[in-house]
Amino acid sequence: VQLQAFGGGLVQAGGSLRLSCAASGLTFSSYGMGWFRQAPGKEREFVAAISRGGVTTYYADTVKGRLTISRDNAKNTVYLQMNSLKPEDTAVYYCAADYRGGPTIRKDEYSYWGQGTQVTVSS
Repeated sequence: VQLQAFGGGLVQAGGSLRLSCAASGLTFSSYGMGWFRQAPGKEREFVAAISRGGVTTYYADTVKGRLTISRDNAKNTVYLQMNSLKPEDTAVYYCAADYRGGPTIRKDEYSYWGQGTQVTVSS
């Protein structure tokens, strides 16, 4: 199983980015997917999750209304659209797959993790 996240970069506060996570080696449409982030010196924290069919989504309170998770099962890809970015969104963003179908906010319920992509928001 491989999860490859990309799309990170440097953006000014108020700007936008779209992260993508391409999955291979698993039946993607059976897995719930999630995004987590980890800032320097902090624990990895939940950002957003989506169910296997894309019907149900969960968000951390800190990102509601600004970040949107979506998926394309035909392309084995999950996305995180990030708008109105703030400096406190700066972190390495990780995608993860949950064989139970999701969505879940719990890190320990994810079976597979991607390598992470850096997002830096300047003030």
